[in-house]
Amino acid sequence: MRRRRGLALIGAALLAVPLVPGAARADATYPFRDPALPLAARVDDLVARLTLPEKLSMLHQYQPAVPRLGLAVFKAGTEALHGVAWSNDYDAGGAKIDATATVFPQAVGLASTWDPALIERVGSAVGDEARGLHAQDPTVWGLNLWAPVVNLLRDPRWGRNEEGYSEDPLLTGAIATAYGQGLQGDDPDHLKTAPTLKHYAAYNNETLRDRTSSNVPQRVLNEYDREPFRIPLQAGAATGVMASYNLINGRPATVDPDLGTLVRGWSDRRLFNVSDAWAPTNLTGSQAYFATQAEADAAVLTAGLDSFTVNDTNGEPTTTALQQALDRGLLTEAQVDTAVGNALSIRFRLGEFDPDGGPYATIPASVVDSPAHRKLAREAAAEAAVLLKNDGNALPLKTGGSVAVVGPLADSLFTDWYGGQLPYQVTALDGITARAGTVSTAAGADRIALKDVTTGRYVTAADPEAVAATGVGPDAAAQFDAVDWGDGVSTLRNAANGKYLGYNWGPFVTRDTAPTGWFVQQQFRVEPQADGTVVLHYAGYETQESWFGPNTYVTVGADGALGLGSATAAGAAHFAKEVIVDGVAAAAASAKGKQTAVVVVGTNPFVAGREAHDRTGLALGARQEALIEAVRAANPHTVVVLQSSYPEAITWAQRHVPGIVWTTHAGAETGNALADVLYGDVNPSGRLTQTWYSSVADLPADLNEYDIVTSRQTYLYSDAKPLYPFGHGLSYSTFRYSGLRVAGGRVSVTVTNTGKRAGDEVVQLYTHQRTSRDVTATKQLRDFRKVHLAAGRSTVVTFALTPADLARWDVTRQRWVTETSVYDVLVGASSSDIRQRAALPVRGETIPARDLSVVTGAETFDDYAGVRLLDESKASGTVVGAVTAGDWIAFRDAALRGGKTFTVRASGAGTVQLRLGSPGGRLLGTATVPDTGGIYTYADVTAPLAAVRGRRDVYLLPSPGLRLASFGIR
Repeated sequence: MRRRRGLALIGAALLAVPLVPGAARADATYPFRDPALPLAARVDDLVARLTLPEKLSMLHQYQPAVPRLGLAVFKAGTEALHGVAWSNDYDAGGAKIDATATVFPQAVGLASTWDPALIERVGSAVGDEARGLHAQDPTVWGLNLWAPVVNLLRDPRWGRNEEGYSEDPLLTGAIATAYGQGLQGDDPDHLKTAPTLKHYAAYNNETLRDRTSSNVPQRVLNEYDREPFRIPLQAGAATGVMASYNLINGRPATVDPDLGTLVRGWSDRRLFNVSDAWAPTNLTGSQAYFATQAEADAAVLTAGLDSFTVNDTNGEPTTTALQQALDRGLLTEAQVDTAVGNALSIRFRLGEFDPDGGPYATIPASVVDSPAHRKLAREAAAEAAVLLKNDGNALPLKTGGSVAVVGPLADSLFTDWYGGQLPYQVTALDGITARAGTVSTAAGADRIALKDVTTGRYVTAADPEAVAATGVGPDAAAQFDAVDWGDGVSTLRNAANGKYLGYNWGPFVTRDTAPTGWFVQQQFRVEPQADGTVVLHYAGYETQESWFGPNTYVTVGADGALGLGSATAAGAAHFAKEVIVDGVAAAAASAKGKQTAVVVVGTNPFVAGREAHDRTGLALGARQEALIEAVRAANPHTVVVLQSSYPEAITWAQRHVPGIVWTTHAGAETGNALADVLYGDVNPSGRLTQTWYSSVADLPADLNEYDIVTSRQTYLYSDAKPLYPFGHGLSYSTFRYSGLRVAGGRVSVTVTNTGKRAGDEVVQLYTHQRTSRDVTATKQLRDFRKVHLAAGRSTVVTFALTPADLARWDVTRQRWVTETSVYDVLVGASSSDIRQRAALPVRGETIPARDLSVVTGAETFDDYAGVRLLDESKASGTVVGAVTAGDWIAFRDAALRGGKTFTVRASGAGTVQLRLGSPGGRLLGTATVPDTGGIYTYADVTAPLAAVRGRRDVYLLPSPGLRLASFGIR
């Protein structure tokens, strides 16, 4: 979901929801209002009563009232990723309408509990609060919730890492199922809320996200990217999906035919699928995929979306385009009826058309931020915390004593773009202060002043509405607290007014209490220059493109006014950076001599990485790293609390600091939960849901690399030694695994708490396939169980494991297959901490040699180099296109039978070489494709082929500009 710049300029009249007085009730005898009738009959009755214009209006995000039938306004889409966050309504100033509600840990933190039962309780609480807000204003707080996000955390540089659950599809699917079931409630016929899975599919990059195509071979698409959507949909834990912004193999996801076919086949319920914000207009704009909006909107509906999230509350452009599509024969009214029925189906299930409003209609507004939900938020935040390191029993801490709590997050809490407004705040400092004897603190931020070397004047916020280089000295108004949040991006908070320096579309101001908003304009890089000065590089963004043109460096005018006047550092204003307070040294001094030093470092969810902006590295801010080192030097009993939206390469801390705890931005109860863990009231049980790499060098150079098999990403395929492996997390207890048994479709293991206190262990089941026709995962999670054990007690943990669970995608026959092989059954405490293992022989199938005498899809290759996967047509299909000469696709173990004719189906113009054994191997034949006249116009051509027999590897080398759909050897 995104917000456009122009939205802030829209007048209040356009933003008002079109309420219709008297629309609440019409004839109560209409069959669609009878809850005793089957859902399908009720939906059909209502659709039949709507006029065509009324039906078209139901396909916009804001479905208007229909007074004659008693239909009220219905708004699709309220954000609820880790609590009810905000509505897609905006106030007169263009700001989103925020919720003050219970804020639970960020999604990646919720998943770190590895506790579906807890997550279902959290989901139920969020669903209750959505109902409570809906009770206050149903026109703003809709019950169709846009959550959870199930995109896999393939690459920790993804700016939206905080929104997902895991790099593993099974774990993601399990957590999403639990959260979705909680949001929906447990009534078999009615929904508490209607959750929508985001974002279908293969979406993990923010840079030019609406123009980049995710290149996803069939195995990865089926085994990886589709799985976290399939699992909750098959479990009945979601009511639809939102299409993503990106293209998938050359076709915009907004018109992906999966939406109307495969996705709907995963559920036995009628689904309501929606577009992401403004995505339908990308089809005619940034993607230039269709010439007119009528064609685009027809394609959206045909592909399987039922709701257009575009033009804010104004549905007129959408209904006009759809009517044009009907007039031009691009759509039929029957297709419209189907989509309208889908859109209305969740309204029926939400109880809107029942006489009593359904079983959840009486949930009151008082549930919002209730004491019970505050207690649950604290529990979830404590369970989400992961003990990464605990040498010498550095933790838990003893109550009392002297403690220094230092760092930029010591006394600060942050929410994120999809987080609600915090109703109150308990910081780490607050939580620790309640347990410690004496406490000292320091933010660890450098307080600096910037003096323009040309004029000798200081940058000052004496006028906070026009910050300028006019100060005569480094007084408080000319001092700024600088915090480096990573990727070299810092915030500058004025010492006099406590507000952040920001651009605000010009002039520079200090008016904001925190970096926030869609355009985060409070970001700067303070870049050292060779002459000892610094320049200010403005780092506000929307994706990697600047709204401000090429000039992003700060200059100083003759009147001292700051502006963006240079594209390079060479033309920027040079400043002398005067350090008023060395924050690192001050924090180290505060820590010296204390019994314990707790360093709270991490990220700001609005700075350096978030939606619309990916990270470039994995490191903490340089001054935060220096802070850890300085405090550790001053106090050997140092504990690092890392509060971050994504993994960090904290290699120095791992080597030198005895105790490390990680948590996400975990809501208002963060400080209490951290204190519960640090002081041992809660025995930590969180586990990492993604690999933490030691260095960015362990990742592909390009974040937009979706083939995890060939690029060897995630714990499934990576051969890099991780800083912390997938599934890692320590406890104050110890656990012994014994007695592994594998028999009768069951895996059982005895787990014993060998520690001195009760604790939770996350027992993880992995398998490894020893032999295969293809490259398989090093190990793969098959199941997990979180168990609670008192000291000295044991339990038998049992998992189901059948041959069907071991199936993978066979590209040669386009179906799932379980191969005959010996499978290693691995049970342990993380993907790298395997405690018990056994061998499981499975008699499945042996994938036969490829038969290339039949028509073979080019996309079903076994291996490739350089080629891109592209759209066969705008409606469906995938083809292969070469980028440069020499690009190739390979088909392994083909049974060649002496065929003498090489047939290809391709578009464009060029050649396809067929070689044996390697890309430079023996040339058997070349098919020449004459110019077909268009990329979607295909021709079948044949060429003579040197006859070869036997099982061999076949390589095809299409020339650049050619789209290869299929081939055959006969």
